[in-house]
Amino acid sequence: MPTYEYRCANGHTFERVQRISDPPVDTCPECGAAAERMLSGGGGLLFKGSGFYITDYRSDKYRKAAESDKAPAKPAESEQAPAKPAGEKSAEGGKSGSGSSSDGSPSS
Repeated sequence: MPTYEYRCANGHTFERVQRISDPPVDTCPECGAAAERMLSGGGGLLFKGSGFYITDYRSDKYRKAAESDKAPAKPAESEQAPAKPAGEKSAEGGKSGSGSSSDGSPSS
């Protein structure tokens, strides 16, 4: 429910948490004078969830840390594929340079 701010003719200000459908407060609770609703700036609004980018509201310190995490990591040497020793036959059965392509047509 929204919070509404009121001010009376004598300068007293007060707030009320009311439903939108509730009628406005007519009298000041301190002095009983007529009161009117003031325009307020409202509270800060931050959208969260799918479709909103929470990173738009992050601090500079967080952004710098996130940028350093995005740097590409070098793969470890144990994760690299081992090199083939020289003279090892290819997976095609050693037919390299036989004069025909893999589809059976003669090469030119």
